[in-house]
Amino acid sequence: MIALLLALGSSLAYGCADFLGGLGARRAHVLRTVLVAAPASLAVELLLWPLLGARFEPGAVGWGAASGAASAAAFALLYRTLAIGPMNVLSPVTALVSAMLPVAVGLLQGERLGAAGLLGLPLALAAVVLVSAGPGGGEGGDGGGGGRVRASRRALLLALGAGAAIAVQLVCLHQAPSGSGVAPLIVGRAVTSVLTLTAVLLWRRRLGAERPAYGLAATAGALDSLAGVLFLLAARSGDLAVVAVVTALYPTGTVLLARTVLAERIHRGQVAGLGAAALAVGLLALA
Repeated sequence: MIALLLALGSSLAYGCADFLGGLGARRAHVLRTVLVAAPASLAVELLLWPLLGARFEPGAVGWGAASGAASAAAFALLYRTLAIGPMNVLSPVTALVSAMLPVAVGLLQGERLGAAGLLGLPLALAAVVLVSAGPGGGEGGDGGGGGRVRASRRALLLALGAGAAIAVQLVCLHQAPSGSGVAPLIVGRAVTSVLTLTAVLLWRRRLGAERPAYGLAATAGALDSLAGVLFLLAARSGDLAVVAVVTALYPTGTVLLARTVLAERIHRGQVAGLGAAALAVGLLALA
């Protein structure tokens, strides 16, 4: 139950972070947004160091660095995906992809589920699909009300890439030694920040003159960091397969925020998906 609650908290934080990051990436080049978000994430993890501890042993450093490289790709791909929109279609597509690899890794590593878990796990995956079903609301993916919008092929490819990068990040964090505290996260965020800064320096002439939305980007980074900490704690106290799927329900927060703030329409299939998600979480709580 503790792992489930932590995973739900991670899911909520990821959903809010993605929404804010996607909004920020609409105002300036995505790399400018990530350049603010990544150091903000690192700052939060450094603040949590005294509370949660950190042991920088080789396994923690290695897996943390790998997760940081994946996180850099995930940040850039995801924020660009959500900037293109529609958020209420692309975010769930990314989440579905991000759930599949950790689930497979967990099951291959010998995790076993009870009857409730065997029902709840596929139901949770189905919920992610349902939440992503159908067209979003808005013109040209900008979130206006009323129109039926299909995600472009480019946006879908970006969403698939973002999901794969997130999956690799989560698996790497799970592989880090359980007694290393937040060391893998600190190393990972440091790597993400360095890679982002390098990319900005290399492509600075292509980034345009627009300033990033500093508040949105920093808040997105802080929430992403909180989500990562909650996921790490959940994965250390529960099964990766269950934790990853519950965490992958984060589009619920993104979709609801997109509906509230951007007036993106929630399709009936998405409403069914939200209900299925609630039922799946209940079943997984019994697993």
